[in-house]
Amino acid sequence: MSEVPKHIAIILDGNGRWAKSKGMPRTYGHTMGAKNVEPICRAADALGVKYLTMYAFSTENWNRPKDEVTALMKLLDSYMKNCLNLAKNNNMRVRVIGDITRLEPSMQEKIRKLEDESAKYTGLNLQIAINYGSRDEMVRGMRKMFTDINEKGEDASAITEERFASYLDTADIPDPDLMIRTSGEQRLSNYLMWQLAYAEFYFTDVPWPDFHEKELKEAVDAYCNRDRRYGLVK
Repeated sequence: MSEVPKHIAIILDGNGRWAKSKGMPRTYGHTMGAKNVEPICRAADALGVKYLTMYAFSTENWNRPKDEVTALMKLLDSYMKNCLNLAKNNNMRVRVIGDITRLEPSMQEKIRKLEDESAKYTGLNLQIAINYGSRDEMVRGMRKMFTDINEKGEDASAITEERFASYLDTADIPDPDLMIRTSGEQRLSNYLMWQLAYAEFYFTDVPWPDFHEKELKEAVDAYCNRDRRYGLVK
């Protein structure tokens, strides 16, 4: 049996459909999904997971109905403030990945405060992806790298996988070992495509608001029981 994954990435899917199945508005599903973050963080920490990355709002989510986007932004803004207590109570470092420049200045300030104040904590590392898209991340990274290469007068030989990775939002975070997607969909949806190159994938029909410690343990057990053959073609 393999060791517990050091880094788990989760696509928090199914909030809206879960709410609809209960005769409730989609916003109710997002609210209940947000409440599920802390228990899963605690469960992951108890299992020995060191890094947990959650997909909260993608670059494509701006295309959703305006009222839903507004509600999501209000929820995330409130969550950033409450996350200070979450981090403190759980000795947890919290960082946000994605392009936060599109967010309201007040939310950007909450994010900076959260990252600064939680940097001292030594427990679980939680990364929250907000206005994140893997293609957008790679384009932003390439632009930064291109600028640096030009300024230093370097040529194309200066470009390596390691150097490119250093320009990504996850530069000082190890790549995920396991990616979990809830609610039955089986695609990456523009999530950590560079970082998930060698990760194990786990898909479950359980919607995010119903994804609890039991389901997390099942995903980790499935990961631990897989026979991984890195770099080999069977």
